[in-house]
Amino acid sequence: MAPEIATVELTFSPLPVHVRTARLVATAVARRGGVEETLLDEVRLAVGEACSRAVEAHQQQCPAEPVRVALRDGADRFQVVVSDRVPNDDPAGTARGELAELAELNGDLNLGFAVIAGLADDVDISSTPSGVEITMSWPAKKD
Repeated sequence: MAPEIATVELTFSPLPVHVRTARLVATAVARRGGVEETLLDEVRLAVGEACSRAVEAHQQQCPAEPVRVALRDGADRFQVVVSDRVPNDDPAGTARGELAELAELNGDLNLGFAVIAGLADDVDISSTPSGVEITMSWPAKKD
């Protein structure tokens, strides 16, 4: 039988005040999911950075659209997916899995991607016509 994956979904209006709530929820779910105490600050900071980036993008481009966060508690990984709904200029969508490619672009947003990459155990950033999705994960131990 495959292990059950618990998912907590959080949707919030793009206001900076809600980033703190997303960080707190992510930290609580990570702790419950078996992420080591020593990694919880990294989870909190990475989620905060990803959510702050999404909030800023939404405020500039689509302030009525909510930011979405999915927290997945799997058998051996804790995964967080932060999704924005900021339309991409590339109608075909461009995979952004390579952080080096993002680093070549200019702007503070890319510094945020570098911070996230330094905090999360595994990171994938993808850009589609409907927005950017940042997937981060950390090891977790089940009792």
